[in-house]
Amino acid sequence: MAKLALLSVSDKDGIVDFAAQLTSRGFKVISTGGTLKAIQDGGVQATAVEDITGFPEMLDGRVKTLHPRVHAGILAKRDNADHMAQLAENHIDPIDLICVNLYPFKETIQKDGVSDAEAIENIDIGGPSMLRAAAKNYRDVTVITDKADYADFLAKFDNGTADEAYRRELAAKVFRQTAAYDALIAKYLTTEEFPEKLTMTYEKVEDMRYGENSHQKTAYYKDPIPEAYSLANAKQLHGKALSYNNTRDADAALRIIADFDEKPTVVALKHMNPCGIGVGDTLLDAWQLAFDADPISIFGGIIALNRQVDLATAEKMHALFLEIIIAPGYDDDAYAVLAKKKNLRILTLDFVPMKKQRQDSVSLLGGLLPQDSDTTHETYDQFEVVSKVQPTQAQLKALQFGQTVVKHVKSNAIVVTTDHQTLGVGAGQMNRIDSVKIAIDKAKDKPDFADAILASDAFFPMDDSVEFAAKNGIKAVVEPGGSIKDKDSIAKADEYGIALVFSGVRHFKH
Repeated sequence: MAKLALLSVSDKDGIVDFAAQLTSRGFKVISTGGTLKAIQDGGVQATAVEDITGFPEMLDGRVKTLHPRVHAGILAKRDNADHMAQLAENHIDPIDLICVNLYPFKETIQKDGVSDAEAIENIDIGGPSMLRAAAKNYRDVTVITDKADYADFLAKFDNGTADEAYRRELAAKVFRQTAAYDALIAKYLTTEEFPEKLTMTYEKVEDMRYGENSHQKTAYYKDPIPEAYSLANAKQLHGKALSYNNTRDADAALRIIADFDEKPTVVALKHMNPCGIGVGDTLLDAWQLAFDADPISIFGGIIALNRQVDLATAEKMHALFLEIIIAPGYDDDAYAVLAKKKNLRILTLDFVPMKKQRQDSVSLLGGLLPQDSDTTHETYDQFEVVSKVQPTQAQLKALQFGQTVVKHVKSNAIVVTTDHQTLGVGAGQMNRIDSVKIAIDKAKDKPDFADAILASDAFFPMDDSVEFAAKNGIKAVVEPGGSIKDKDSIAKADEYGIALVFSGVRHFKH
């Protein structure tokens, strides 16, 4: 008896040739709907599933393969005499190969203006059922859901290696596929922010050479439908492949520069912390400010620019060793200059607004922590002045700039800034006063230090930070407030005659 192969695919690329190849190897092909027509129009003999089941396709094609003559033929264990006897008793032939890919749900929900009705109609039912049945019975049935596996299966069939181990690999791929498919559907239908089951799926982009360190393996996966403003949608124009650390740094740089869109801005970043941010009237001005903020740390850094890169700015960047440059575009002559360095990674991305309602997740040992992204952006009119000294308008603008920057720095985070440039960054210390000291030490020799303010991502647990800042020339400070010792910090600000304002919002970044 000829082997039976059931083919039912949404993506018909290559299916006619695959059907022909199966036929030439002794398979009898059965098929459904549009797949059947494509195969027969291609000159390959195939039998309609309804001729096997004895029932026509029903309900606009919603029901065609959900029938015992299909599923019993798939699920019967060939080494189980009772199963095979039941097939014989009911005149059911075993099905040896299933080739199915699913309705294009992902592609459908990505269309502009798609309706719920259209999306739901593209939820496949019969396809996943056949795939799962065949994958469950992989010891006896070959299941193919990826057209990339057509040629591989035929080659293995010809050389006798399409064995149980190979069928198990294909079965595992099926369950990954159906799980991802269901995860997308669940995400589309779910309205709860934190449902009782969190189903997520990601698609592999590439294997990377190594992870955070050379002894760690890693691979890069992306959301199947990534946010428009994301590294997943960036296009690499030049340079070496991104490493694990490059990828994380580039993502951090994009998150930071998204908060600066009114004027030309340059963010220089190292190890996921900004080492320099400059805002200028021109991109070249912004670059110089970012560079001058920390000309040592910028070496080997990641640069994000929110305007198309011009020649003058490109020439400045070309003079340094940089790992990555990300911008919305490059003038031809600017790109030509930057591309002279063969290893420099040059990326481009449309700088569309980042979605305000979104989530981030971090992994734990045995768990996951999703949370709303910190997209809160305070303005100085929301600040509460708690000191006797009132900040000037210029200081308020600088305090707002510092508050915007500090939320992107690892806690305990302190930044010293003007209203357009970072002067010193203190990041990731185990106590706040050390971060204050680091930030001021980096800033105090800068030409504009006299106009500097200090911003803190969280409240001061003691008054020592305010005192140190005041003694070292800081005239205005912004912090969230909320400590049981707030009154001590306020008193210290009044003692030294500096302005202290509370933002009311903490920005921890672990």
